[in-house]
Amino acid sequence: MNPQASLWRPRASIATLRARARMLATTRAFFARLGVLEVDTPIASQAATVDRNIDSLRVDDGSWLQTSPEFAMKRLLAAGIGPCYQIAHVFRRENCGRLHQPEFTLLEWYRPGWTHLQLMEEVEALVRALGAGARRFERRSYRQVFGEFVGADPFTATPADLRRILRQRDQELPRTSTVAELDFWLDACMGLLVLPRLGVEAPCFIFDYPASQAALARVRNDDPPVAERFELVWRGLELANGFNELLDAEEQARRFAADLDWRARHGRDRPPADERLLAALAAGLPACAGVALGLDRLLMLLLSLPEIADVMAFDRERA
Repeated sequence: MNPQASLWRPRASIATLRARARMLATTRAFFARLGVLEVDTPIASQAATVDRNIDSLRVDDGSWLQTSPEFAMKRLLAAGIGPCYQIAHVFRRENCGRLHQPEFTLLEWYRPGWTHLQLMEEVEALVRALGAGARRFERRSYRQVFGEFVGADPFTATPADLRRILRQRDQELPRTSTVAELDFWLDACMGLLVLPRLGVEAPCFIFDYPASQAALARVRNDDPPVAERFELVWRGLELANGFNELLDAEEQARRFAADLDWRARHGRDRPPADERLLAALAAGLPACAGVALGLDRLLMLLLSLPEIADVMAFDRERA
């Protein structure tokens, strides 16, 4: 029998596809009530993210498929568009798995004049409206959850400390276990020891990350400094990543340069950093908070399905 014979069929059931349509309709109605404008930006651009943890896909004409609509939306914000959201197909170069597909659907939105803490409230309201239940979401600082589940202070621990803790907990160390970078080991401990134990009863926000993990967030000059960033975790899965957005073009350029240097040292692709984003920041991005929410993962949890592909009409194998 031809192995391709059944691959014309959708991966998701018709009932799941109807639930997906309801999710999108509810999302649009939610933002319409609040006066948040839906926008649409290009999927392909001349620049790409240089984030250390994300690899972009390049197409034959030399353009790059978006890993997020963030940079284009910030350009709209700098032009004065006001509160806005986008439901976008995004692409990342990664292997298919239970929680990963190279193409997936991201909801991203921005609130001028808000902080990341205010935006957390709206994220909770939307996720509740989409069916996550009535129980109030937890709010825990990065330092709190790391101390509780890892038994170390993430702001003072060394890579050797974290390697030792993982060995003591009988965790299989990553193949690159000789890496000396602290952030590598912080991420390993979060993934292996913290995230699986968060959001069991209700979704949980983690906020105030180490400054070294700021990405595109502002850093608050506490002692120690913290990144004004949050993530939403439910049943061990990361669903959303939000920032009090960085406004400083010079600081953003420095972060781009540092990430490109890191990528060069580790033999990774070095896509062009987005100079148009830097120009928009220099022109004046309004103070704002923004967040990206993975709709596929959220629907997967709401429907208690085992794999992210189960909520897609056609996953990579069937596309």
